[in-house]
Amino acid sequence: MNSEQQRAQLKKIAGLMRNGLKTQTEPFPETEREFAAILDQLRALDPENIEAKLVISGFVDHPYGPDKQRCMECMYYLVHREWCDLPELAVPVDADWWCRLWRI
Repeated sequence: MNSEQQRAQLKKIAGLMRNGLKTQTEPFPETEREFAAILDQLRALDPENIEAKLVISGFVDHPYGPDKQRCMECMYYLVHREWCDLPELAVPVDADWWCRLWRI
């Protein structure tokens, strides 16, 4: 994906969330088994189905939880690309967003 396509996809994702896309922020996966179950759901999707990826992974367009977690602190976030490098997601993200696959 080139940078122009990535910017367009980021804008599309931001619009979906801004327009009220309901995502599954809970339950947060507390164990590796629960985390893997969410990854299995994502793997079953068409990789181009961005909306379903957002719903299943629980994306929100703001820091989340009492600790105000955000993509910026997640181990999968690539700062210079504004990208989630979790293979099952592989989408452009804003540093201040969050999803329930968040890891440090």
